[in-house]
Amino acid sequence: MMTTAPVPERYVSFANIDFDGNMGEVLRHLRRYLGDPAHRNPLWERFERRMEKAVADSLPVADRLLLLHSHVYYMDELFEEHDDEAALAALRKLEYECF
Repeated sequence: MMTTAPVPERYVSFANIDFDGNMGEVLRHLRRYLGDPAHRNPLWERFERRMEKAVADSLPVADRLLLLHSHVYYMDELFEEHDDEAALAALRKLEYECF
């Protein structure tokens, strides 16, 4: 007997959506670039400080989501610049399910 995973209900109740998992996946991709000195700049340095504070202070998921949401176009540009399809897919999933 085959079981299927619960379908996210974004427009109904946000049930079955893994907010932390979606955010974590995008952040894992992003950190690969931010760890490279070639991609360091004041924007990403500020983003890292704000995200570290959001995680350390145990801010609500909504605050971490807002931080990611406010940087979505920059992440999109970075991932597209490097033809990083896996990172783009994770970002699209985060956008679709969580924003």
